[in-house]
Amino acid sequence: MLKSYVAFDIETTGLNPEHNEIIEIGALKVREGKVVDRFIRFIEPETGIPPMITQLTGITNDMVEGAGNCGEVLPEFLEFCEQDTLIGHNVQFDFSFVKTKAKELGYTYAHMGIDTLKIAKVVHADLPSRKLGALCEYYHIENVAAHRAYHDALATAKLYQSMAHFYEEKEPKVFKPQPLAYKVKKKEPITAKQIAFLTRLMQQKNISMEMDIHTLTKSEASREIDRILSRP
Repeated sequence: MLKSYVAFDIETTGLNPEHNEIIEIGALKVREGKVVDRFIRFIEPETGIPPMITQLTGITNDMVEGAGNCGEVLPEFLEFCEQDTLIGHNVQFDFSFVKTKAKELGYTYAHMGIDTLKIAKVVHADLPSRKLGALCEYYHIENVAAHRAYHDALATAKLYQSMAHFYEEKEPKVFKPQPLAYKVKKKEPITAKQIAFLTRLMQQKNISMEMDIHTLTKSEASREIDRILSRP
C-alpha cells in the first residue's frame, strides 16, 4: 500500500475543463500513512455557479465571493501537490481540469496517479454501482459532506486504504501508480454564431465590452455568454 501521496477532489461549474471552471479544491497530504497537511479552498468563478451545481454541492455564489480567482488559488495547490502521486475517484476528471487551468496560467502539471474508481471496477465488478457514495456505504466509510471537495478527498483516501488492504495482494497491477495524461485542447477562435449571439445579448442587456469580441477564443466566448445569462 502506498504510504505517501496526495488525495484530492474538485468541484466545478460543469463537466467540460475547457469551458467550465473549478469552484473548490480539497486535498490531504499523507506521509507514512498519516495526514500531515490539508488544502481546502474555494475559487470564485468568472461566471456564476449554476443552480444545479448548487443543488448538488451546496456551494452558492455567496460562499465563493471574494475567495480568490483561479490564478490566485491554483498555483498554491500545485505547490501543495509537490511531486506526489495523486489519488482520486475518477481522478482523470479532476486532473483534466487542473491540467487545463494550469496550462492557461503557464504552469506544468505532471503526476503519477491512482484511480480508486478503476480499482473498484476490477475488485468490485459485481457491485451495482462503483460511485464514491456507494463504495463508502459498502466499506462503512462515513462521508459527512458528500460532493464537497475535501470530504470527498478524505473519503477517497479511506477507500483506497480499505481496498488496498483487502485486494492489493490479489490484484497488484491495478494498485500501481500510472502516469496521468490529458491533452489540453488547442484554443479555437470564437465562432460566427457566438459573435452574433454575444452581440445580441450585449445589446439586450445594455452591456459594453472593453475588448474586441473577435479576439475572444471559443471557450472565452462561452464563459462570457454564461456570465451575461447568469445576470438578473
